[in-house]
Amino acid sequence: MSVFDHPEFDHHEAVHFIEDAASGLNCIIALHSTALGPAAGGCRRWQYANSTEALTDVLRLSRGMTYKNAIAGLPLGGGKAVIMARDEAPKSRELFHAFGRAVHSLDGTYITAEDVGIAVGDMQVVREITPYVTGVSEQSRLVGGDPSPWTALGVFNGMAASAEHVFGTRELKGLRVAIQGVGHVGYQLCKLLHAAGAELIVADVSRDNLRRVTDEFGATAVGIESILGVDCDILSPCALGNVINQQSIPGIKAKIVAGAANNQLGRDADGKLLRDAGILLAPDYVINAGGIIAVAREYVGGATEQVVREEIDQIAKRLSAIYARSDESNESTNVVADRVAESIVREAKKTDSRRIA
Repeated sequence: MSVFDHPEFDHHEAVHFIEDAASGLNCIIALHSTALGPAAGGCRRWQYANSTEALTDVLRLSRGMTYKNAIAGLPLGGGKAVIMARDEAPKSRELFHAFGRAVHSLDGTYITAEDVGIAVGDMQVVREITPYVTGVSEQSRLVGGDPSPWTALGVFNGMAASAEHVFGTRELKGLRVAIQGVGHVGYQLCKLLHAAGAELIVADVSRDNLRRVTDEFGATAVGIESILGVDCDILSPCALGNVINQQSIPGIKAKIVAGAANNQLGRDADGKLLRDAGILLAPDYVINAGGIIAVAREYVGGATEQVVREEIDQIAKRLSAIYARSDESNESTNVVADRVAESIVREAKKTDSRRIA
């Protein structure tokens, strides 16, 4: 099957397949759109079943980054990279140098950063090869480094906006929040929710991750197979995508789905299933934009922490506007969000705006 015939291919501008035998690197870099600026999005390292699965992931993720950056008001397009992890090719300087060379060969049309399976230190190694990377800590910049706390802050603020729409109050104290995945972002989200007085129910494949949040925040741990169906007010997917689907939706007891994971819906139509079930969906690329806002401002330079916080505060307002339009049109929130993002990109194409300012 040609990439052009792939069901997730959405007029992507370019899809690059990279292999470096010496380091064991096998990766795909997908540029969905550069209408608003260089295609920006993190690099994910994951053990995919096969290359077809990896291609599906990178095509969906890169499209999501276009929409995320557009709605966040960033002068960036959408792109993504996935590295196919294999036991015989563990993380190494050689592997990330090879990835850096691949990024550099695209001459600034793609800007990379951290995603699942990638740490700040890994991006620092990539930065040794190419300047087209962000999410690294540098004393010369006013903001930068790990985007996880910023992503969590945006999700936390988005939860407050969602609670106001459903429960009539932004107060999260006393609400039961079920979090699937308590690694980098999930842990930071637990910290914020615990401070706000929320009751935490958590699940993760890592026992160490679970132990940390149960010890520090008094969270209740449940099995990874049962977290989606626990009795709670807010369900927060913060691991991988495709978890909110035809199979899982009938068992969801939460009134709100609001999490940091990308591509939470198995398919677009699942947004309507949630709405029909009386469950409010915070579109993932709207609520989880805090991290890309922070690393975008790191890349551009000159932004203070206060500026980044003010931009992340806009996430709650954007969600409230999407919820209002969804109620008016009786359409699912993901459909409304897609239309907003597509309109922004369409207008940008008319003016051919392609630079960071």
